[in-house]
Parts: sequence; structure tokens; C-alpha cells
Amino acid sequence: MSQMPQQAAVSKCPSCEEPLEPGDRFCGACGYDLSVVPARPEDSPTLVIHGVVPAPDDVAWPVARDSDGHGHPAPVHAAAELPGTDSGGSPLPPPPPAAPASAPAVPAAPAGAPAPGVRFDRPGEPEEYPLQAPDPRLTAEPAPVPGQAPAPEPAAASRQPAPAAPDAAEKVCVACRAGRVDDDGYCENCGHAQPRERDHMEQESGPIAAVSDRGLRHHRNEDAFSVGCTALPDGAPASVAIVCDGVSSATRPDDASLAASRAAGETLLGALPRGTHPQQAMHDAILAASQAVNALADEPATAREQAPHQNAPACTLVGAVVTAGLLVVGWVGDSRVYWVPADRTAPPARLTEDDSWAAQMVAAGLMNEAEAYADERAHAITGWLGADAYELEPHTASFKPDRPGVVVVCTDGLWNYAESAEEMAEAVPLDAAARPLHGARVLVGHALDGGGHDNVTVALLPFPAPSQGAGSA
Repeated sequence: MSQMPQQAAVSKCPSCEEPLEPGDRFCGACGYDLSVVPARPEDSPTLVIHGVVPAPDDVAWPVARDSDGHGHPAPVHAAAELPGTDSGGSPLPPPPPAAPASAPAVPAAPAGAPAPGVRFDRPGEPEEYPLQAPDPRLTAEPAPVPGQAPAPEPAAASRQPAPAAPDAAEKVCVACRAGRVDDDGYCENCGHAQPRERDHMEQESGPIAAVSDRGLRHHRNEDAFSVGCTALPDGAPASVAIVCDGVSSATRPDDASLAASRAAGETLLGALPRGTHPQQAMHDAILAASQAVNALADEPATAREQAPHQNAPACTLVGAVVTAGLLVVGWVGDSRVYWVPADRTAPPARLTEDDSWAAQMVAAGLMNEAEAYADERAHAITGWLGADAYELEPHTASFKPDRPGVVVVCTDGLWNYAESAEEMAEAVPLDAAARPLHGARVLVGHALDGGGHDNVTVALLPFPAPSQGAGSA
């Protein structure tokens, strides 16, 4: 096994200066690769960063004078706030107005462009807090003094006009709000790494919704989802949700989860209107997702030679189909489906069994559930989608709930913080069936508040009351 490069011991990210946790390999805020941070030299030189030299720590700075002897510093005034007097104590006459011709010309900034050197943390701030016009008394050139040499010309760099603002069609940096973003995802102006589009995703499709977030510890989001609505041949509505979790120990886990979720979702939405039974359609969807992930392993021979130690792309999958009176679930791996009834006095339930080491120990009677999931090997999966999977065994099951409720489809990034069915039901908002997008956001926030150590993805599918639909498909 190849060794990962040793990272330098730093407390803040060199790129965005966010605090780091011991052992972090990537910055949780900007994704900076900490393995490339050089080790701190012993002589601790002072480095120039963006033209600013950090002040040394051994300088004896003067202490502010007290104004009242009780430790309160004297008030500080700007020079313009104090009245000027001559040597006799008389007020000075007002300064003569500056000649318009002597004032330096200030190039006008393009419309909508921020002022040079000014950073806005939010897009609305330039309009909400406009810059004031400069005081002409401060910008006018002083009158020449007889016998004094003329002032030197300003440097050529200071007379350069501000860089042109990016076009409306170009992507603008989220940090400086002024620079263009290169194809590699970095700002041309400040060099800040831009957040990926998959870092946080939300989608609402009819009565269902899904939210996915990178979390607080991973440098990218390796989860993906697919949601959609269709109709059965008899016109009854059907809702579909697929959630996939990339296997981090494999190569390209984010590509694997995206390919699997798309293939499974398209298969389900295409099969259900043709009259395929939802449980059979779910089985076929898992097979289609497996083929999509297997296709990612067909790389050129040169790529395999450069990284022979890497595993084939892999991911887990869990999905649900909700019709008028039938609930079908399917899965491979350790992502889960929970049933939460609208009447919280009724018991919730977990509808899937993990393909994991912990689940095998419990099924074999070697450990109870608490002991198995407390073990460090608990989350080692025994089933996944990928070219190197031992044997694909899609799991499917059908249920007929006797009351309305909501179906929770999620990765372990969520159920790690609400493992039991009772804990999940407590985290799901009471109005999740009526407001699925809001409920999904609340559940993702629950995982982030708990630590967010993994990618978090959840989809919510409301299940109707039996009287609202006709039988199973």
C-alpha cells in the first residue's frame, strides 16, 4: 500500500485561514490540499503574502495613555474633527476651494463592478452599502511651497486602471466577487478555490424532495441522488427516489454515485408507466445502475498503469417507489430507508438491512446491535456496485402501510446521527409530508449540527392515506 504524503502540522488553512482539526487532509471550508503544505522552517522567516508583511511578535509597542487614570484610553479623533488654530490660538481661516483642473482624474468603474481592493462577502453588499464620494479637500493637490522641490510622480502601477469586471456570462469568484474563475476552479484574481456545484444540491419534484451536502470534514461530495414523479398505466401517481453513496476507498467515487443514481432513476421512470411491477422495476433499476458503474472501470491501459493500486469506481444504492397504496424499497450497501408515520404515536420502522460487517455479526448472533456498531469495523460494507464487487445481490421489498406518513431515504451521513427508527422519527419535522424540501433541509442540518463527518444526503417521499388511492399496482 502506498503511503500518503505527510502533511505539515498547521492550525489554520494556508488558503482561507479557517481552523483545522488534527489529522485533516483537506480544508473543510475551501478544500485546500493540506498534504502540499511545506513543513514550517526552524528559523520562522517573515513571509510576504499579497504585499502585507506580518508584524513580528518581539516589537515593544507603546501603551495607550489613560485619560482618567482608571484604565480607559483617551478618545481618538481624526484630524478633520479638531478645530485648527494658529500660534496665537485664533481659529484658522477656511481653506481655499481647490481648482477643478488640479484634481486628478479618477477613472469610472464599470457598472456593477466593485471598487478595487474592496472585498464583499455577500453579493448584495455593494448596493446595500454604497461607497461615499471622496472628499475634494483630500484629493486636491496641495499648493506648491516656494523653494520646495516638486513632488515625485506616482508610480506607474498606481495609475493603472482597475481590472475590467467579468462578463455576465462568466463565473465570478465567490471570495473577491471580482475575478474570473478559470476552468480549473480557481479565481484569476485572488486564487481562491471555488466551491463545487455538488457541494450542496437541492431538488424538489412534485410532492418529493432531496438535499445533499458535502458535510464538514470531506473535501468533496461523493453522494448523488435522483428524484422524479410519473404515472402508472391506470393514471395513479408514482414517486421515485434514488440515493447513492460513493465508496471513498475506491477511485472516482463521486462519478460512480452520479452514474448509478441517474441510471436507476431513468430506468424506474421509464418502466413504471409501461406497467412493470414496482418491485420488478426496482430490481431492474439496480442492475442498470450496476452496469453504469461497471462502465466507469473501462479506462485506458495507461490510466491503470499510473494507478494500479486503485480500486474500480464503486458506490452503494438505496431507493424507494411510492404509489397509491404500495411502498417498494431496494438497496445494495449500507444506505437506508425509514418509515415515519404521520401519527407519531404509531411506531416508526427501518425498512432495509445493511450490507455491512456489523449487520453480519448481528445476523450470525455473534454480537448484539450495540456492540457491533460500536466496533471500528462496523461500517465496512459487504455489498456495493462496481466492477470489483464479489457478487451483485439486489435487495427489494414491498410494504403496504396502513396510514399516511413519510419515507426517508438516506445515506449513513444522516443515520449515523439518528440510527434507530425512533431517533429518525424524532428528527423528522412534523410537517415533513406537506413540506418535504423543508424537512430534508432540517435533516441535513441535524447531521451537520451533530458533526457532519460524512457527506449527507436524504430524500423524503410522502405516502398518502389508503383512502386517497386505489390499491397496489
